[in-house]
Amino acid sequence: MTQRIVALDIGDKRIGVAYSDPFGEYAVPGDTYFRTGDFARDIQAIKELIEREFASEVVCGLPLNADGTESVQTRKTQRFIAALREALTIPVFEEDERYTTREARRDLVATGVSTKKDKGKKHIDSLAAAYILEGYLAKRKKEKKSMSLKEENNEYEDGENIVELIDEDGNTLRYEHVGTIEYKGEWYCFFTPILNVEEADEADEDEGEEVAVFRLVGDEDDEHLEIVEDDALLDEVFAEFCNQYEDSEDADEAAMLEPDEE
Repeated sequence: MTQRIVALDIGDKRIGVAYSDPFGEYAVPGDTYFRTGDFARDIQAIKELIEREFASEVVCGLPLNADGTESVQTRKTQRFIAALREALTIPVFEEDERYTTREARRDLVATGVSTKKDKGKKHIDSLAAAYILEGYLAKRKKEKKSMSLKEENNEYEDGENIVELIDEDGNTLRYEHVGTIEYKGEWYCFFTPILNVEEADEADEDEGEEVAVFRLVGDEDDEHLEIVEDDALLDEVFAEFCNQYEDSEDADEAAMLEPDEE
């Protein structure tokens, strides 16, 4: 569980505020702070607002020109962000806010709220802050996914979860260990083959990924894998494996697996 993230749409007259849920999954428009004209006082007010939310980080919209270059407003906002970083002990990030105000105004007009009145302007600022936060959350999720894939690739490179099995013809085959379960007092290990480029290209995408199932037997000092020759038992064990996967985050992967009965 993460703490709340606060997003700010910083303007000369108003600062729109948005918050994430505690899990960092979605953005919710908040209030709009009306600036006093006293820079230090505004920084202190925003600092107190952030601290009341027990935020773990802050993301501030950075206004840029359409071509990505900086403007006078960019430098004003950067000055505010720099002062906020000095005042806070949590990270303060910047996020490109191009088009967020335009999107907020469009959505308000679509809902029948006037963007010319003070109430409408207030809504625009907080909604723009929510768009800034949504963009930041989406980027962060993408980065996490990328890091997860990188770690997974590193596992392959380091040889973790990879075993080499000898088939009946004496060929050495590489498998990834995908799980081990206990069933009726015995332990069973599950492996999926690691395909080379040619095999992966030839594989039928509509077919499920084959899983090799072995019984783990022997003492702790002399454990080894044994082929499960009983087809009925093999089906039972595989069904139990899928049931346990369906209760985990890997349910989608389990749906693509099928036992290797060769």
